[in-house]
Amino acid sequence: MKEVRSYVLRSVLSTLGLSVYILADTLFIAKGVGNLGLTALNIALPLFNLLNSLGLLFGMGGATLFSLRGSKGNYFSQLLLVGLGIGSLFTLAGLFFATPIAQGLGASVATLDLTVLYLRFILIMAPFFILNNLVLAFVRNDGNPQLAMMAMLSSSLFNIIFDYIFVFPMNMGMAGAALATVLSPVLSLLILSLHRKKPQRKLQLKFARPTWDTLSHSVQLGTASFLTEMSTGICILIFNQLLLSLQGDVAVAAYGVLANVVLVGLALFTGVAQGVQPLISRAASKADEAAVRLYLRYGMKVSFLLAAGLYLGLLLFKYPVTGFFNTDQDPLLTKLAVAGIPIYFLSFFASSQNILLSILFAAVGRVRQAFAIALFRGYLFIIPAALIFSRLWGITGVWSSLPFAEFATLAIAAGFLIRYRKQHKNG
Repeated sequence: MKEVRSYVLRSVLSTLGLSVYILADTLFIAKGVGNLGLTALNIALPLFNLLNSLGLLFGMGGATLFSLRGSKGNYFSQLLLVGLGIGSLFTLAGLFFATPIAQGLGASVATLDLTVLYLRFILIMAPFFILNNLVLAFVRNDGNPQLAMMAMLSSSLFNIIFDYIFVFPMNMGMAGAALATVLSPVLSLLILSLHRKKPQRKLQLKFARPTWDTLSHSVQLGTASFLTEMSTGICILIFNQLLLSLQGDVAVAAYGVLANVVLVGLALFTGVAQGVQPLISRAASKADEAAVRLYLRYGMKVSFLLAAGLYLGLLLFKYPVTGFFNTDQDPLLTKLAVAGIPIYFLSFFASSQNILLSILFAAVGRVRQAFAIALFRGYLFIIPAALIFSRLWGITGVWSSLPFAEFATLAIAAGFLIRYRKQHKNG
């Protein structure tokens, strides 16, 4: 159990670092730019999620393939080239198409300039965001979770410190927050490069042309992680559009508070799941079903306790949390956010288990079940629920759609788990 605790703790701290990128931006933009900046940031968030999702697609997928097959396929080098190529396309988009992308994401006339400014920084530096997630996954699965944790914590601390420096002493506003954010994965990658000094490492960096076998298997194994991460971006995108139509920019700013807090919770749950993932993959490769069940139970308990603690804390401190970001002291923003907290964050109890079960099934090679969980929670339930509930109950319906989607998905995931346990009851 000492090993699983070590993996989970380091993974949680690493993934928490990812959410701190945005949380620090949110805080300093709210303080230094105001509610319009907060709205612009929330409009840009789905694109940030897409970049992280692509890194997880090839990172988690390739790292799982690496754990199951070993290092002979040189998967790491192949997928580095893929990530660099995809990231370069986003760089071109940032140079030439930032304005139409911002408009497509829902930026209003009032928030367009701020949104374009932030998006252009993120898009131009897209290769670093994608490669950071990819390298993190491989280094973690190559037996070096300590370095992965150090990289994420250091880059997160850098982001917080330089967010403050760029936004306030240097008076750079939105551009300063964006600059601090895009430099953070660069620092993380520099720290991760120290893995090459580890004598026992299996990762080798050699030029290797990407093969269809590597790409297809990595995508299959990483799709659940991709869809899980991207579901947050899809949710934010849909909610932004609905809230803009219901109450305008102030509703999106209120949602920005909730969305950024939920990112912290999801990062914690993803950290637990990614922490047990390499151990479950290793146990599954040895057909050690008792160990698989042990790691799963540990992950479920930790995830539930985190969900309960977060929900209770948010209920008790909903006014201070909202006021922390509402620097313009807009009473409507406070009213909308405070009313949404008790409803919206009920989703934590289900999402914590859904993320874990999705990664569990991917780790044991049950790709279809992992894919189904991610698809239901991020797309098939949340989209129609948000559209229907918003028509029935307005903004309250928007808040309610997320917990509905998560709990409906959990019912399906529980069915998958029961079937899996029956098939392996003699393991």
